[in-house]
Amino acid sequence: MTGKTPGAMTALKKYARLESQGLWRDRPEAQRREVIVAFREATLVLADPRSEAPLSHWSLPAVVRLNPGVLPALYGPDAGGAETLENDDPDMITALETVRNAMEARRPRPGRLRGFLLGAGMVLIGAAAVFWLPDTLIRHTASVLPAATRSAIGQDAFADVQRLTGTPCASPLGTFALTELSDRLFGPHRAEIFVLRTAVPRAAHLPGGVILIDRKMVEEVNGPETLAGLALAERLRAEAEDPILSVLEYAGLTATFRLLTTGSLPDGALAGYGEAILTAPATPLPPDVLAPRFGSAGVSTAPYAYALDPSGETTLDLIEADPMRGLIPQPLMSDGSWVSLQEICSQG
Repeated sequence: MTGKTPGAMTALKKYARLESQGLWRDRPEAQRREVIVAFREATLVLADPRSEAPLSHWSLPAVVRLNPGVLPALYGPDAGGAETLENDDPDMITALETVRNAMEARRPRPGRLRGFLLGAGMVLIGAAAVFWLPDTLIRHTASVLPAATRSAIGQDAFADVQRLTGTPCASPLGTFALTELSDRLFGPHRAEIFVLRTAVPRAAHLPGGVILIDRKMVEEVNGPETLAGLALAERLRAEAEDPILSVLEYAGLTATFRLLTTGSLPDGALAGYGEAILTAPATPLPPDVLAPRFGSAGVSTAPYAYALDPSGETTLDLIEADPMRGLIPQPLMSDGSWVSLQEICSQG
């Protein structure tokens, strides 16, 4: 008998050669007839009591109780009920029920399996929602945002920064000098450099090409090279990691979904972002990344390196990698423009 289980084997051994009388019907409309019910190794044999000729063979594992809890017990070779057997012999009923229960206990439970799979699926979905979905949603949203929306979000973030720093420094000639420098470094209308009145970290950047510079980096240095180096470094950081990601991570999953579906962040989504961006540590940039960009812009790395560490000890590699060493670089701006830029925070 194939598909035997330990429980079924025990029952088979215990009830081997068990026989009893029963009433058999081979089809629903047929008359019941008396049969000998013989319990065998793999089958239940229904035989004619006079000739002992087998009339039907039922597979024991497939036998179905059609009237649970009712006597006489009614069995069928399957759940269809076309062929039936009535039996009231306690030993035969016990034997059949023992085998059926043993087989039922070993039978796969599709409902339980579905429940397990559903539960496991929910756990995986929950884990994805916690660990995978936020990052995926944020990165997808960032990838589909048009430039105008990025710029608008950058301005909203800048507005929160100004809550702490006040409005950026501005004067007609100083602002013109900043625009001139930005166009020189990045191309026309590719970025905006702002000098902040209140002391902040040396530099930071926001979506939409916004670059923020501490006023000390203009007022307390000898030339525009330090300012240019800070701006170039922030641009490199923005290219390495899309600044919109930082904004969306701060805003949160709900706000990001709102942005994706409506095109705008909810009011207040960036409240407090100013503190986050101004206190976040700057991503380190190795000399082999900085030097080529500085070289293509015609800017020495040395002033920027000394702005990071006035002693030059921790930035010696950057100083030694200066792409303008031994060259005479083109001036970044005229002396008059530089003077106007140094005075940008003293006006207005």
